[in-house]
Amino acid sequence: MPFRLKNALAVFMDLMNRVFKPYLDQFVVVFIDNILIFSRCSEDHDKHLRIVLNILKEKELYAKLSNCEFWLDKVAFLGHVVSTMGVKVDPSKIQAVLEWRPPKSPTEVRSFLGLAGYYRRFVKGFSIIASPLTKLLQKEVKFTWVDKCQERFETIKSLLTQAPILTLPIEGKEYVVYNDASHNGLRCVLMQKGKVISYASRKLKPHELNYPTHDLELVVIVFALKIWRQYLDGEKCHIFTDHKSLK
Repeated sequence: MPFRLKNALAVFMDLMNRVFKPYLDQFVVVFIDNILIFSRCSEDHDKHLRIVLNILKEKELYAKLSNCEFWLDKVAFLGHVVSTMGVKVDPSKIQAVLEWRPPKSPTEVRSFLGLAGYYRRFVKGFSIIASPLTKLLQKEVKFTWVDKCQERFETIKSLLTQAPILTLPIEGKEYVVYNDASHNGLRCVLMQKGKVISYASRKLKPHELNYPTHDLELVVIVFALKIWRQYLDGEKCHIFTDHKSLK
């Protein structure tokens, strides 16, 4: 592939997706030149590994042996550490968050939220906690770093250091979705067999601030079904809400 082309990464990513299309998200995850092969047992992993290597050989794509690691119990991938226990935040990324100094401009706030927000699925109610910081990014709001901003800034850093290990979903098992809605925002959690798979939250849109409680409780259910459709599509799930009228 020619170097120094602006669309080189996009072209290469498209190539890798087409090459591994039949197996993507079944036992292969591809991100540019990173190939992650995952399996539930050693027998399956041996088969999956042979399939991937044979595809690379057939397509005349080559992997540098010194950059390859095989038969790992855990692996760091895209800022996460994946193991048999589940998924957790990469400690090296958390260290960068802990060393972050209080922002002095909207640009610095945006950078901090960009890094911290990447791990929002590990933090319950992330959007609601970060709302004082996100308000500073609005055009009509003057940047003023008040005590509440500093408090939420430190809270986010603290929560990320205590982020739980999220369990890996099991195909064919029932999912459970818990929802909560208020005028502060929407919050929901996806669970399976009593263990958390992911948290999700978001602030209310301007027009949603006028919604009655019944409609807000319905909005958070729709939000959960959309954001986790890759898990819930075709699977049985139980949705819990504390709003009796909606039930």
